Amino acid sequence: MSTITSTSAQKRTPGVAWYFFLLALASLMWSCQGIAVKFLDRQMGPISITFLPFYVTTLLFIPLLIRERRRNPLGSKVTWGDWKKFAMAGVAGQVLAQLGMTWGISDSLASNGAILNLLIPVISAVLASFMLREKLTRLRVVALILGLAGVLLLSESDVRQSSFLQTQFLLGNLLIVGGCFGSSFYNVYCKGLLRKFSEIEILIFSYICASIASLPLLFTVEPLHWKTLAALDWKSWLAFGFLAIFMYGASMLVFFKALQHLDVTVASFSLYLVPIFGVLLAITILGERLSPIAIGGAAIVLVSTVLVMRYDSSSA
Repeated sequence: MSTITSTSAQKRTPGVAWYFFLLALASLMWSCQGIAVKFLDRQMGPISITFLPFYVTTLLFIPLLIRERRRNPLGSKVTWGDWKKFAMAGVAGQVLAQLGMTWGISDSLASNGAILNLLIPVISAVLASFMLREKLTRLRVVALILGLAGVLLLSESDVRQSSFLQTQFLLGNLLIVGGCFGSSFYNVYCKGLLRKFSEIEILIFSYICASIASLPLLFTVEPLHWKTLAALDWKSWLAFGFLAIFMYGASMLVFFKALQHLDVTVASFSLYLVPIFGVLLAITILGERLSPIAIGGAAIVLVSTVLVMRYDSSSA
């Protein structure tokens, strides 16, 4: 009887392919960020674009957090030590990531940002090996290199236009690298918090800390004027809603759901799908064309992802 129960429970357990589907879904939402920002940057500055939707996400998700805590009254209590960890995740993770990316790209080139973002899976793998004792197997290293090479081919135009060493772009590039580190640190650090707290708890508690830390910056650098919000058209409001609900909210919940069952190193491979989805959206929405080299690069990225999904024993 116990054998039958165990077997049926095993069948109900989602497989690795399901978690990679969730990661691909998160990557699809992340790939739309640039389009949403383009609709907003005509009326709002980079700091407002970054943090105003972030605050809305935090406020919208607080009722979900309250319901989560009520449904599980015997769950983990949040101690002062836990708040310090959430503050670390929120400030050293989210605030650094968002500020680094936003300010960095504004002081550099978009092509530089696209290329430097490829460091996130690599930085995540290194941090995970130190902070979480995850193994950097040969398969993972090969897949990382293949994925990186594939995305570079996919982004060949960005590679040609990139200017990493020019003095006027140096500060911006350093800020982008800092943003990449913040994003990687947030994912790795929150993986450790998943042992005690749920995805929604980690997301909102860390977002609350990040919101409090970023408010002084918003008030001093880009004070909010209500006339600015009143001037937004329906497309801008749609973009704002996408950032608040999907970019900062749903995508992170989906990513954390998969992260519960996969190593950070493995989950980070999904970030190589972001430029693929970005290119597909550009073809669909903007009518751009894909070169044969870019098609080859996309194929390499998919092969590297399938290799890890199919043969990495730690992902099971």
